[in-house]
Amino acid sequence: MKTKRVCLFSLFSPLSLMGYCYYHIQDFTNSAECYEQLTQLHPEVEEYKVYYAQSLYKAGAYPEATKASFVLDNPSSHTKMVKLQACIKYCEEDYSAAKSMLEQLPQDDPDYIYNMGCLLYQDGKYEEACKKFMSAMQVLGYVPALSYNIALCYYNLKNYDQAHKYIGEIIERGIKDHPELSVGLTTEGIDLPSVGNTLVLQQTALIEASNLKAAIEYQLKNMKVAQDALTDMPPRSEEELDPVTLHNQALLNMDTKPSEGFEKLAFLLQQPSFPPVTFGNLLLLYCKHEYFDLAADVLAENAHLTYKFLSPYMYEFLDALLTCQTAPEEVLYIVVLMAQAKIYWNRENFQMVEKIFRKSVEVCNEDDTWKLNVAHVLFMQNKYKEAIGFYEPIVKKHYDNILNVSAVVLANLCVSYIMTNQNEEAEELMRKIEKEEEQISYDDPDKKVFHLCIVNLVIGKLTHLGTDTWFYAKRCFLSLLENMSKHMVMLRDAVVQECIQFLEHCEAYGKEVPAIIEQPLEEIHTHIGKNTVTYEARLLKALFYEVIGWNK
Repeated sequence: MKTKRVCLFSLFSPLSLMGYCYYHIQDFTNSAECYEQLTQLHPEVEEYKVYYAQSLYKAGAYPEATKASFVLDNPSSHTKMVKLQACIKYCEEDYSAAKSMLEQLPQDDPDYIYNMGCLLYQDGKYEEACKKFMSAMQVLGYVPALSYNIALCYYNLKNYDQAHKYIGEIIERGIKDHPELSVGLTTEGIDLPSVGNTLVLQQTALIEASNLKAAIEYQLKNMKVAQDALTDMPPRSEEELDPVTLHNQALLNMDTKPSEGFEKLAFLLQQPSFPPVTFGNLLLLYCKHEYFDLAADVLAENAHLTYKFLSPYMYEFLDALLTCQTAPEEVLYIVVLMAQAKIYWNRENFQMVEKIFRKSVEVCNEDDTWKLNVAHVLFMQNKYKEAIGFYEPIVKKHYDNILNVSAVVLANLCVSYIMTNQNEEAEELMRKIEKEEEQISYDDPDKKVFHLCIVNLVIGKLTHLGTDTWFYAKRCFLSLLENMSKHMVMLRDAVVQECIQFLEHCEAYGKEVPAIIEQPLEEIHTHIGKNTVTYEARLLKALFYEVIGWNK
């Protein structure tokens, strides 16, 4: 038995040592192979299973790592398994699953705090993420990766002074604790051998800090300082460079070495993972250097990357640039203007949208698209009288075929009439729509039209209760309640009773009618009991009681 143990030790030690060494030089593929053999030869050793799963995760083999993590059946490894699975889901961009995994951990666990910070950062909540990272640092003490994450949050908040503070601390500690990494010596012109991609280098976060420093200086237009930040890194050979460093080298040296820059960016685009800005930067640089054909080819060959890495504004800008070369007559000022305005519209910054439109009034005041969008943005700001001035010409232009006008336009015009006490105009418009719908019903009984039901709802007559019609009805009530709460509008009791009765009808018949149509990929879903017209009608009725004082 003693001989057998000695024999086993002699077999496992070299293999375990190889796996350990491969892991520390970040050769995770070979490390995983070593630990896979060890798990097969010695299945009772739980540590080998843990190291195998971790090596697969580090190697980017996420499905295999997930599978390996489920083999960890020892209670002592449960926490490690949960943390590893959360990291895997995060890297797979399944953030909701990662959050579910993390919620299984104690909330005072530093790893829970740290990783929740990562999820908040990914969600764009940089201030909250920064607080999480600082809380983790109070528990764990100084950790270079934590300092880097805090600096990254400040960078995204454009607080470059604070970002520099944490970056400086990382670099100073790296120089002091690890002089063997030769930080800053390359900038001084000293030719040094590569230090390799060791685990020590990874733990210092020197590479990440130097790249972030270069990014800050690039944003501040300090190109020489940005270039020095890259050369201050511990020396590595080009094949050892990480994707972020390779990208930044290409970007910062584009003026002096454009061919190398294009080559590096194109190379990165072929890799399984690369910095998210690589795709857009390569396209922009091709256009800057007037390689429009190459930009068009890259865009066509990587259509799957377009929706992931290009914002709608960026895509439309590039599309306009490329179209300008092939069909200049198609490049219209109005298209670019609307694309620009849409950015602020999506952010609900309607004042900025109006400002953009006002600047273009001399050029676009005869364009129907421009008029329509001006009307919409005025309407969204409750400037009903001004909105009427833009909606009316559009409607009158198509008055003989009024159903050719969008129901949204007609509904908004009706709301505007009502909110400016022009009820007769609203009723006249309704009669015109009703007459045309009757004619269509006579000519084509199977054709369904909803213009009239939307307008009827707007003026308080329930005819076709649906998600779209409810949207317009509740807008009127919300606007009315707002004005009543400010004591700008006083209603007779009879009118209030009619409003309450209307909402009660909606409550009775709206149990199966969704209040909103949810997006299929929406991560946070509205509770099924709240997403009904019935629920919202009750809510509005309660608000009415509150505003008019019937609850007292």
